[in-house]
Amino acid sequence: MTREVVIVEALRTPIGRAGKGSLAGVRPDDLAAHAVAAVVGRAPEVPIDEVIVGCGFPWGEQGMNLGRSVALLAGLPMTTPGHTVSRFCASSLQALRAAHHAVAIGEVDAIVAAGVESVSRVGSDRHLAEPNPRYVGPDAIADLYVTMIQTAQNVAERFGVGREELDRYAQRSQ
Repeated sequence: MTREVVIVEALRTPIGRAGKGSLAGVRPDDLAAHAVAAVVGRAPEVPIDEVIVGCGFPWGEQGMNLGRSVALLAGLPMTTPGHTVSRFCASSLQALRAAHHAVAIGEVDAIVAAGVESVSRVGSDRHLAEPNPRYVGPDAIADLYVTMIQTAQNVAERFGVGREELDRYAQRSQ
């Protein structure tokens, strides 16, 4: 049985002119985070379980795991997961669709579904990953760009799991 799904709040940023408009200097992850923070602020009594961000071309400043980045930049708790979907022009619609499915089957209660695309900031000459400065250095809000190898090391240290134990588990799980 599925639950009824409703959209509680909706908003968007203004549409600008690629490379010329007033938003051309704003990073896409910061722009999306601003919108997410604003929509969450309209319904602060609703705890957000996840953030899903659709992005047609997830590279450069709108690369990596944009959903997670936007959740953190929007000020949501560190425990709020996020992920990114890409379906080219239908990416934000795919994010909304994924959110609907998760709520309908009872997996979560509330999701922020968003979309972002900045033609001004991501183009043929801006294809390399460019970390948001808010994730770098001693004042970083989170260590978002950690590799899977470092993640494994962090988990092992946090939970006191040694290499031999991990190897035995890996062997049993195959």
